[in-house]
Amino acid sequence: MSSFRFIHAADIHLDSPLRGLSSDVPEIAARLRLATREALIRLVDSAIERAVDFLLIAGDLYDGDWPDYQTGIFFARQMHRLNEASIPVFVIHGNHDAQSVITRALSLPDNVRVFSHAQAETVTLADHGVALHGMSYPSRVVTDNLVPGYPAPIDGLFNIGLLHTSLAGHAEHETYAPCSLDELVHKGYDYWALGHVHGAAILHEHPHIVFSGNIQGRSVRETGAKSVFDIRITDGRITDMQAVHCDVARWAHLDIDVADTDDANQMMGLISERIETALADDADGRLLALRLRLHGRTALHDRLVGDDQWLLAEARAAASGLGANQVYVEKVQAATQPQIDSETRRNRQDALGEIQRLLDDAADDPDLRVMIEKDIRRLVQRLKPIIPQPDDAMLQAAIEGDTERLIADAGDYLLARLSEDVSRP
Repeated sequence: MSSFRFIHAADIHLDSPLRGLSSDVPEIAARLRLATREALIRLVDSAIERAVDFLLIAGDLYDGDWPDYQTGIFFARQMHRLNEASIPVFVIHGNHDAQSVITRALSLPDNVRVFSHAQAETVTLADHGVALHGMSYPSRVVTDNLVPGYPAPIDGLFNIGLLHTSLAGHAEHETYAPCSLDELVHKGYDYWALGHVHGAAILHEHPHIVFSGNIQGRSVRETGAKSVFDIRITDGRITDMQAVHCDVARWAHLDIDVADTDDANQMMGLISERIETALADDADGRLLALRLRLHGRTALHDRLVGDDQWLLAEARAAASGLGANQVYVEKVQAATQPQIDSETRRNRQDALGEIQRLLDDAADDPDLRVMIEKDIRRLVQRLKPIIPQPDDAMLQAAIEGDTERLIADAGDYLLARLSEDVSRP
């Protein structure tokens, strides 16, 4: 067998809208909206610089049907760059860019080959001793196991399978083309280039079964570095495998303990220090998009919970001091606790004590619970299609039907707002 080199990419989701952007930071929002295009440019740059022999894209090149032809034109332009460098590209379509989803089409340069959606097929690269096997999705929802329909490996060649699958054990992803790891191991291929799961993972070696992950995180749910894999084959065996980071922005969570802080300036200094550390350790020169979670028992609890706009503005101001356009604070979650516990507040002989007693009693009121649960069911029916994975605690409680937690969280917010109003001169 000859030696060769290829890049395995997947889940580009070209022109996918990044979630969690705020219009009040327009310059950063504009950068993030172009992030998937910039990531694709970096992928093409890497393929050319490394002089790879071919590029594989294992599904979800697009994020859905194009609103106009600009998405397709941009992709075609990048493929022409690879064509000029004599680098062929092999693509399968996944659930987001299935045959039934993409209604527009553009002619692509001759170096791009899209596998059929009718059945699995094989493409041989005689110069490199490679057999590529793959199948595109005919429709958005593919619930059948596609692996049994893939061709048998070709003796004497390095066999690579391209497959867009949820595999088994990835409950956080929707189930598409399910199969087992054991099936892939025993299919007889040398490398499985998988797509759909957005976290990079090498599930097995010899044969290699690999999710490359997506090339650009699109929300705070897709944290950390995003990459493709550059793979070298020598005499039929993988001799080197490197992650190539293509992302232009990175998302991260920061948990910050603000316990015992009783001054806003002190707390913001602490937040600024943590952001600065994250920028140095995690960004690698890229824009860092952050969600902050504050926790701990603090005298600032009521203000943090009761005035989330002030909190977000303060955090963004702290981040801006670390360098223009280097950090974007997407959201700040106040998961703190008051210094005065609910029992102490319940015993107060004032309006706040009375409200605390009413809230405590409400949790045990069967009529109120029935009324809330009835309203929750209506709310859930409306929310689920819009917010399938809510990141707000009260919304999550509503969708899960957790009445007790919903009352507790709503009560904490109400008391925080009232306490903050009372404390103001």
